Amino acid sequence: MQMALWKRVVIWGLCAAALLTAAPNVFYPRVERHNDAVLKMQSEGIETPELKADEALWPSWLPSSIVNLGLDLRGGAHLLAEVQTADVYKARMDGLWPELRKALTEERASVGGVRRAPSAEDELRVTIEKPDGMAKALEAASGLTSPVVTLTGVGQRDFEVKAEGNLLVITMSAAEKAASDDRTIQQSLEIVRRRVDEVGTREPTIQREGSNRILIQVPGIGSAAELKALIGTTAKLTFQAVVRRTTDANELAGPGNMLLPSVDEAGVYYVLEDTPVVTGEDLVDAKPDFDQNGAPAVAFRFNPSGARKFGDYTAENIGQLFAIVLDNQVISAPRINSHIPGGSGIITGSFDVASATNLAVLLRAGALPAEMIFLEERTIGPELGQDSIDAGKLASIVGYAAVAVFMIASYGFFGTLAVVALASNMAMIFAVLSMIGATLTLPGIAGIVLTMGMAVDANVLIYERIREELRRGNGPARAIEIGYEKAMSAIIDSNATALISTMILFFVGSGPVKGFAITLTIGVITSVFSAVYVTRLFVTSWFAWRRPKIIVV
Repeated sequence: MQMALWKRVVIWGLCAAALLTAAPNVFYPRVERHNDAVLKMQSEGIETPELKADEALWPSWLPSSIVNLGLDLRGGAHLLAEVQTADVYKARMDGLWPELRKALTEERASVGGVRRAPSAEDELRVTIEKPDGMAKALEAASGLTSPVVTLTGVGQRDFEVKAEGNLLVITMSAAEKAASDDRTIQQSLEIVRRRVDEVGTREPTIQREGSNRILIQVPGIGSAAELKALIGTTAKLTFQAVVRRTTDANELAGPGNMLLPSVDEAGVYYVLEDTPVVTGEDLVDAKPDFDQNGAPAVAFRFNPSGARKFGDYTAENIGQLFAIVLDNQVISAPRINSHIPGGSGIITGSFDVASATNLAVLLRAGALPAEMIFLEERTIGPELGQDSIDAGKLASIVGYAAVAVFMIASYGFFGTLAVVALASNMAMIFAVLSMIGATLTLPGIAGIVLTMGMAVDANVLIYERIREELRRGNGPARAIEIGYEKAMSAIIDSNATALISTMILFFVGSGPVKGFAITLTIGVITSVFSAVYVTRLFVTSWFAWRRPKIIVV
């Protein structure tokens, strides 16, 4: 019955800290506006009266971490997208063609002229003028292949080279296709995540589903259409040489060229070289800016490789037009007036501030490697989310009240102590969720409600053991001491098996199942602490104060 002073201080301190840390969740709207204002002022370096007013809604010296609400509680958008991985095959073969053409040109004496023939997306067919030189052509093409860098592709090459008459045929190997698909999905996941993070949404769920699908759930966003507009644009930026300008939409571009429309000039088209000089992959930064006339524009900067290519081209082509192409549309085609070193430039066009900012976000996040087709889309309104919150609150209140009635009816004063400890347990759960930035969903609320029932299991074991010791004739102090000591093994066993179950749910499950597992795991740990240590502190403090000769449990 003796508890060291330092233990008492630690237990009281943890309970007080839990209450203080969980308190912001009681004032959720005010604290959320305070946090948003502080974040915006820090990130953008601006202070407005509105932001200062929102910042003042919550004292800065108090904890301000709150539990993030999931899609089903806050409302938001849900998308299931399928990535068209075959698009990457074509881009890969198109990128290989200039290298192959250069390699075959060096063997021109043996192979003669070469010409690209129509082919499937995953292969490159080249007509050789001198079939007798096919061996040299095969050797040159084989020199462009490289090993597949995957565990399953050991010993295989990325391209397979063969001859069909006077045709040199290069195809992607099965191992390279599998590796390419995996890289494409991973890149798409990262780019979608970066685009969503750019707009400051809270705790989005972005994960792979199956072999080529991505699940995207973003709480707090207006609609699925708004989310699609943000992430569905490929934002594929290229800088290409201009062959000529035309007003004929049906003009033949010619071999190695492409015909693209102008965004700003109605009825104007540009014939461009098919192979870009620089691509958006070399872009390291993009931000909204203003041109020399004060009109909104987008400033960009290349990495060293892109800067070198950009600088070399502008030095060699002064006086020529240079097209800036976004998603197969010419948004600007300025004339190169001088050498542009340093790799920086500006994109002008028919922008307003909002569209320039949005374009900068898309470019900064990078281009999606392949098109995404949206198979499923849902918008969950904030009203439905509020209904879920209200239902969760009601379930929690009813659950807590039912547990309280049972414990007080069964164990009287000791049951009341268990109910008070249960309240501290709930505060600890929300404190931990707030500190780790966890997302609370409706299944997570179910985990909290379930924790309420499980939390008092330990108290039931302890109190029943105390009753048994009292029936054996032990005094109150000895019965309480033995009750806590002897029930400990059963408490540890039951909660250890519960933790094993929650770990399996977390690692095997996904989405809502993970949310349920997280809250239940935290609840199991905090319930052991509250049931064993907090109630023991209550009981020993009460016993030292009252010194009862008889206790009723």
